[in-house]
Order: sequence, then structure tokens, then C-alpha cells
Amino acid sequence: MVKRAYPQAKVYRLLESGPVVMITTEHKGRANVMTLCWHTMMDFEPPLVGFVMSDRNLSFAALKASGECVINVPTAEMAKAAVGCGNVSGRRVDKFRRFGLTPLPAARVAPPLIGECYANLECRVVDTRLVAKYGFFVLEVLKAWVDPSVKEPRTLHHRGGTDFVVAGRTLRVPSRKA
Repeated sequence: MVKRAYPQAKVYRLLESGPVVMITTEHKGRANVMTLCWHTMMDFEPPLVGFVMSDRNLSFAALKASGECVINVPTAEMAKAAVGCGNVSGRRVDKFRRFGLTPLPAARVAPPLIGECYANLECRVVDTRLVAKYGFFVLEVLKAWVDPSVKEPRTLHHRGGTDFVVAGRTLRVPSRKA
């Protein structure tokens, strides 16, 4: 078996597995959307999610100030809107309007849900110890929503650059923990 060296700067392409998400924040009465790929589940109950967000983003400042956001999970049908929201700044653009997204009221937090997304997770920040150094927030999911009409969501997964894959066939493998 022959292996070859792989560029350090592309290692993330080997590990990206979670779906692309769209984070909504609200600060000073203004809602914003940003696309995010670097996230991970950290615990089951209560559900904890960690994600990395650059301090150059408008959403970073809003999340840091408010301590609340919604993690919205789009399906592949929303790929253009998800990528578009990741390519323009909320400082200059109302992304809800530009990309035809419907803000819906959340039950537990101020930022809105994105109506078109398959799932929405209302969150509050519970740990900021790694924010200054890594931009890493830990959030607790306070309320979760899914669209019951979507039986097999085809989520979008970023592989780096302009490459994405779409979740496909579901495999069921027996496990003692099931």
C-alpha cells in the first residue's frame, strides 16, 4: 500500500462531515445569516454543539453580545442560498431579502428560524473559554424543530473550496447500542 503526503492546509477536507449550517443571529434589532461548516456535537443531553466562527464576521459580534443564535440546517435544494449567504457580508446586505429566506419567530431565543431549512436549533452560548483564542463557542440547544414533510433530508456537506457533497443513501448497520 503506497501513501503520499497530503497538504496540511487541506486536512479539513478529509474531516468535514457535518452538514453545512446557516447561523442566524440578532443584535440591536437586526437579524443576520451566515453559513458555517466547522461544528461538532459535544454532548447528548442537554445537546451541546461547538463551532468555530471568525471574529471578522458580523455574526461573531452579534453572538458574543447576545449569547443566542439559531443553527439552521438547509437541504441541498438550498445550496445556492447557503453559499450566497457565506459570500456576502451582513454589514452591507440583508441576506434574508437577498436570498429569499423567510424569518420565523423562535420560541426561546431572539434570532429567527429560517423557514426554508429542514431543521432549526435554538441555542444559547454556555461556554466562551475558547472564543478569544480559537473563535470556538459552545452552545446548548434549547429547542429543536424539523419539517415533518421532509422524510430523507439531503443535507449539503462542504469538502473545501467549491466542492460539496450531498448526503445520500442511508445505511442501517446493526449495533448493540441501537
